[in-house]
Amino acid sequence: MKINHLTAAEENLMKLFWKLNSFYLKDIMEQHPEPKPHQNTVSTYLKILVEKGYLSTEKEGRIFKYTVMVPVEEYKKFLLKELSQLFFNNSGKEILQFLFNENLISQNDLKEYFDLKIEMKPIKIKETKHEIAEEILNPKKDKKSKDKKKKKKKN
Repeated sequence: MKINHLTAAEENLMKLFWKLNSFYLKDIMEQHPEPKPHQNTVSTYLKILVEKGYLSTEKEGRIFKYTVMVPVEEYKKFLLKELSQLFFNNSGKEILQFLFNENLISQNDLKEYFDLKIEMKPIKIKETKHEIAEEILNPKKDKKSKDKKKKKKKN
């Protein structure tokens, strides 16, 4: 599904629609904060948002029931990807750097989000055999000298 840009007014209405998910024109007029727009203005925006694919309609008698077709998370992804492409060279690192510089995110925020925990686990080290050191520290007698000693005892 291709997502299209929304104007500021369309975005403001969509914020209300995302909360309602499925609604009638009268629901919007009741839920919209003061100052309330004229009903004809809202109807015009509803028609535009249906054309853009953000809403679908279902006729129930003489009135229309509207349903959100583009979830808010999909719209957020669309905006963030576009922002990334236009201003941050498709780099998440550049976005994070900007957020840090503008104090919009902190290292603690990231630590909490990712729940970074470093665990120290002992590493099993294979014991290396130090044959030369062993020979120096624990000298063994040569077999030849043992054989000579045995012969001397026999004689």
